[in-house]
Amino acid sequence: MAQLSIEEATHLVARALRQAGAGDAMAASTARALVRAEAQGLASHGLSRVPQYTTHLRNGRADGQALAAMVKHKGAAVLVDARQGLAFPACELAVATAITTAQTLGVCFAGVTNSHHCGVLVDHLRAVADAGMVGLGFANSPAAMPAAGGKHPIFGTNPVAAAFPRRNADPLMIDLSLSEVARGKLMVAAKNNQPIPLGWALDAQGQPTTDAQAGLAGSMLPLGAVSSPKGSMLALIVELLVTAVVGAQFGFEASSFFVDAGNAPRIGQAFVVIDPGALAGRDVYDERMETLIGEMLIDDGVRLAGARRMHLEQQAMTSGLTIPDALKTQLDLLAA
Repeated sequence: MAQLSIEEATHLVARALRQAGAGDAMAASTARALVRAEAQGLASHGLSRVPQYTTHLRNGRADGQALAAMVKHKGAAVLVDARQGLAFPACELAVATAITTAQTLGVCFAGVTNSHHCGVLVDHLRAVADAGMVGLGFANSPAAMPAAGGKHPIFGTNPVAAAFPRRNADPLMIDLSLSEVARGKLMVAAKNNQPIPLGWALDAQGQPTTDAQAGLAGSMLPLGAVSSPKGSMLALIVELLVTAVVGAQFGFEASSFFVDAGNAPRIGQAFVVIDPGALAGRDVYDERMETLIGEMLIDDGVRLAGARRMHLEQQAMTSGLTIPDALKTQLDLLAA
């Protein structure tokens, strides 16, 4: 295993992205996000994404020279165009604009169109919590799940996220995809030739399967799909919020992130920022938050949302990151 400090990892990733054609600002923004994910123990969204991103930059699936821009701002509604670049600069611009708008108007909806994979969705909301406001996040992704009662993939795993600031404590950070399990679990099972439980995936013919390879060739099942269509309905809501409302592509119109060749995904993200001071007031908000958290913590074993990943990140700030030697070698080659 290879050891890297946070600073070393950030510089290495940024160099690899620049070598693939990313501009300085895009490379820096993306590197910070991927290293932060790795520090939180989220390897699937961390440094392992660098080879994927660099391939997409070289193959034209992402434009490394794109400059995200705000193209509409009407009252509390903001639209940012990522211009087919990597998502992180566009998301940063959308969130920053939403914060300043919500400070004036009390609330803001900021959409991002013509975008790419946005990494750990809730991390985009940290600045919102730091500003003392509530943040919600939504994103779509290339098709992986069928509609309720359907068989072929239409929706992505379509994550939702939320950040709630606390008084003198880390914010609550909630982040979940709307598939029954993460697609990465199927990838691990397939690699190890292990079966998967029924209810995780369908094969290419739309039939339930315990074969991980067949599931990867088919589609993921939405959250709770075995007993109800609720997960699929939530995925539909997210899909429409970040496509029809902001003008991005549907998941079924975007090539998979896990193939080298394909189209520019042009998917969407959306962020909602709410100032508690514009509603109940910050004092009431803080009291209500701490009352609920106090009640939750009466039971042993309750873990607050985001606490584990924040703890791991704080450890990594001093102890650094540990990654497989093969990944380190690959990153060195990409950065050379």
